[in-house]
Amino acid sequence: MQLKLYDLRKNYKHMTQGEVAKYLGISEKTYREKEKGVTPFNQDEMFALSKLFNLSIDTIFLPRKFQNGTKKS
Repeated sequence: MQLKLYDLRKNYKHMTQGEVAKYLGISEKTYREKEKGVTPFNQDEMFALSKLFNLSIDTIFLPRKFQNGTKKS
């Protein structure tokens, strides 16, 4: 997830961590910890990021082996 969020933020939206943090209404430090996987995102933040990146929540936040409701080995 961390690499996916980093890639979406930097390469898709060309945004800084500070800009995404402001969009979510949290501090840059808090966002940085969440993007690194130190702290989990809450549901509101997941929905907001889904809207920002125009992707489904499972595409962003579920491990690849669990996406689309199918566990892959």
